[in-house]
Amino acid sequence: MNSMMTNAVFGLVFILAATGLFFFVVTRGALIVRGLAGSGHESSHVYPIYSNMGLIKLVDFQPIISAILLFQYPRLVSRIVAGLRATDLRNKKVLVTSCAFGNVIPRVAEAAFQSGAERILIADIIKNELVHARTKLGQYGDKIQYIEDNAVAMKHAEGTVDANVMFFLLHELPHHLKAQALSEAGRMLRPGGKLYLGEFHKPEPWVLKALSWTYFKVFEPLGLALWDSHDPLVLLQEMGGWTVERTTYFFGNFQIITATKH
Repeated sequence: MNSMMTNAVFGLVFILAATGLFFFVVTRGALIVRGLAGSGHESSHVYPIYSNMGLIKLVDFQPIISAILLFQYPRLVSRIVAGLRATDLRNKKVLVTSCAFGNVIPRVAEAAFQSGAERILIADIIKNELVHARTKLGQYGDKIQYIEDNAVAMKHAEGTVDANVMFFLLHELPHHLKAQALSEAGRMLRPGGKLYLGEFHKPEPWVLKALSWTYFKVFEPLGLALWDSHDPLVLLQEMGGWTVERTTYFFGNFQIITATKH
């Protein structure tokens, strides 16, 4: 029995270590290598896990995505979906700024069309993300437009959409691009339009705070700025022209910001 227990413990440790190493290699590790190589492309900050089609298909599995967000994923998406369903979107357009793993895009599309949306625009800087998103939304046909575009410098005219969903994008952007992405999100909205922003947030319990800090330091160091210097709610308030509210989840570890453009 002791031998079986020991083997089980070692097996679990091995699986966790291998999983951690895999995610490090396809996230921060890849960015370190790119930095040493001097890559300066506009998408050089994008992890391979979001650009390589093989990795996209491997990782975009709902239980995995839910586990990464400490099983709060359904609650966060439901908050955005509820906001869309409560909005009159008849003959209006909805934008999804940057694709996200899991079922957030299908649920957003369903809610938007149920509220009367005429069209949904899905924009991402990586073509493979758009190709993958299309596989989840085939039933909507040409009611959805897939656009290869940069969240910090969108090609569309000002005031194009009435709702904009940005789900866990900011924490992956270099700091100087975080405010630019929010500014572009606002530029794309008509007056009265709403920005729905899902992101990490500084947790309250010290244990969770320490674990989150360690996670960011190892895997996604650009995300720690959301705790203080680049708090999206503060950034939006400093820009002016917004009414902003924030709801936090799981002891403050996650947040949904709903911002209405004046």
